[in-house]
Amino acid sequence: MAMGRQQRQLGGMNRNQNAVSFRNNNGGNGGKTMLGPISNTIILMVLACLLGLLYLTQVTKTNAYGYVINDLQQQQSQLKADHEDLAVASARLQSLDRVQNSEVAKNMTAVAPSGSVKP
Repeated sequence: MAMGRQQRQLGGMNRNQNAVSFRNNNGGNGGKTMLGPISNTIILMVLACLLGLLYLTQVTKTNAYGYVINDLQQQQSQLKADHEDLAVASARLQSLDRVQNSEVAKNMTAVAPSGSVKP
């Protein structure tokens, strides 16, 4: 009777056999471990944050270059305006010499004031 109880407790196992069996908890995927849904979510969030940081660094660099380009464009427009002003001043100064040395100016006669008119 004692033997019958022992056999029933072991679930039909015979004597000198292990009552403990081991099973593979990998789900039958060839020994590869898989991540759970929480781990996948965390990894995706970390990747999204890294992509966001990469995007922000690129936008910041682009904006910094934009400020440099804007400053250079303002400097270029200022230099163009200065060049135009200097060209006008140069033409004005050269015109006096041209008028004095022209044929028309050489053919003119000098006139002395003859007097003044009294009211």
